[in-house]
Amino acid sequence: MPRHQTTTGTFTFASWDEQPVAGAEGGARIAHAAVVNGFTGGIESAATACEYTIAYTTEKTGAFTGYEFLDGSVDGRSGSFVIEQRGTFGEDGTISCAFTVLPGSGSGALAGLSGSGSFTAREGVPTVPYTFDYDLG
Repeated sequence: MPRHQTTTGTFTFASWDEQPVAGAEGGARIAHAAVVNGFTGGIESAATACEYTIAYTTEKTGAFTGYEFLDGSVDGRSGSFVIEQRGTFGEDGTISCAFTVLPGSGSGALAGLSGSGSFTAREGVPTVPYTFDYDLG
């Protein structure tokens, strides 16, 4: 029987490499970003691999989707899994994101992992708190 749990922690942007794909600087455009994060707290992962597609509607507003591969542990259980992320960002520098575990992506002691979480970040602040609600079958 799955066990529902909630865990929290922070992640820190280790690197962000954004490249334009289409559109005009300052207006509507699409970009791709390769990102590395480090997670601490309930999720421990020294260096993740994350790929975002970003749609700008103005210079400072838009939306993004992405996938992040986490290899480490969740509340002391070792393994890896993938999260799918969807979020928005606004004029005030607030970045809001909801994420879910990609079904079937858990390995090791995280096989059968499911769940979702969220974070709210501020532009220019490299460390971000997250909340993750999960079940481990």
